[in-house]
Amino acid sequence: MSPQQWHALADALLRLEQGLRAQGLWSHRRPAAERLNSQAPFCVDTLDFEQWLQWVFIPRLALLINQQGRLPAECNILPMAQEAWAPLGRRAQPLLESVAEVDRLASLLVHR
Repeated sequence: MSPQQWHALADALLRLEQGLRAQGLWSHRRPAAERLNSQAPFCVDTLDFEQWLQWVFIPRLALLINQQGRLPAECNILPMAQEAWAPLGRRAQPLLESVAEVDRLASLLVHR
């Protein structure tokens, strides 16, 4: 895995964060610890999808990128993003594109 691939994934993750901020979906308050420790996929029982991205997914993936650690075998969060952000209509498109890019780049790094 080349440094350029890791940098591309980091850039895609940053674009996702910027998109969440631009859409007003970035929170300034950290959820309670018990809400972050859900065993349900995407913490669907305790967090909104964008909260999960902000407080669980983005920090974990950023740590793996910084350490050039082992990525999960499957990222594939786009279907959940599509469902969660369906009420946003067209406003969701840039966010969905960012999520798709993170999925794609993470998959490339895993399967090399």
